[in-house]
Amino acid sequence: MEILVFTNGCFDIIHPGHIDLLRRARELGTKLVVGINSDRSVKAIKGENKPYINQNDRTEILKGIRYVDDVIVFDEQTPEKLIKKIKPDVLVKGGDWAINEIVGSDYVLKKGGKVFSLPLKGNYSSSRIAKKIKDNNPEKEKKAGSKNGSLDLIENSLRQHLEVFQKLLNKDIEKIELGAKLIFETLVKGNKILICGNGGSAADAQHIAAEFVGRFETERKALPALALTTDTSALTALTNDYNFERVFSRQIEALGQRGDLLIAISTSGNSPNVISAVMTARQIGCKILGMTGANGKKLASLSDDCLKISATRTARIQEAHITIAHIWCEIIDAKYNK
Repeated sequence: MEILVFTNGCFDIIHPGHIDLLRRARELGTKLVVGINSDRSVKAIKGENKPYINQNDRTEILKGIRYVDDVIVFDEQTPEKLIKKIKPDVLVKGGDWAINEIVGSDYVLKKGGKVFSLPLKGNYSSSRIAKKIKDNNPEKEKKAGSKNGSLDLIENSLRQHLEVFQKLLNKDIEKIELGAKLIFETLVKGNKILICGNGGSAADAQHIAAEFVGRFETERKALPALALTTDTSALTALTNDYNFERVFSRQIEALGQRGDLLIAISTSGNSPNVISAVMTARQIGCKILGMTGANGKKLASLSDDCLKISATRTARIQEAHITIAHIWCEIIDAKYNK
């Protein structure tokens, strides 16, 4: 009897950790199918300078590994459609993914299959390998001096701010428009916008919800937006009865419906309570619009669409998130008032 095993990833720079994972995945069944992100979806998840190796070459490399029986390229940011199409008996991801964070785990488990999060071998990382190569480049950027104290800090911060927005202007206009389209389509269908954010992004979530519900720049019908609460009594009750990671997911269980849109905000892209909310929303049938920073690979790979800000500093990321939300409001105003 055939036991079909499925795993997925970008598999951009193959290292011994990948080989070990593929070997152990293959041992769990009789056939191993590997899903790889297309070049387009890798860029959406990891940034414009990725992948280092194109999808055709990545496919050929993986097919040359003896543990791999087939390789399928998928264009979406998550392999959910592919998983439902090939119906694997076993679903596998590396140990940096908890089972409840693995896309398709609920589907495979419901049909009687198994899901594994396998511990990773050693300390291998494609990102670290790429960083090591870059660090060995003799033409490194010179660090800005600090002769003028706070004046230098101000100038550097403003320059970073401008650089982030210039990158948005050069590369992300279509992504911003796609986010506005998701929001508008959700509203036209009569569904809700759910918004959650961790830490400082909780304030961003409240800010965005206020702009959607209130008057932005012109009078319009109130939009059915809802920021998942930062009310202290509600948070105390939820964390007391459940745990911190379920603060947002518990609210989505109560408020979310199929067809709603969750705007999930996490500057790191790894906030456990936001990731938990995303997985709960996916199970309900909500669309996911992620907002994160340059290192937010996990949130980006779990979202239907994701805006990744080309910065690692929290302040620069949050500034961009608020600005993008304001642009969405402008677009919604223009569409809603037609």
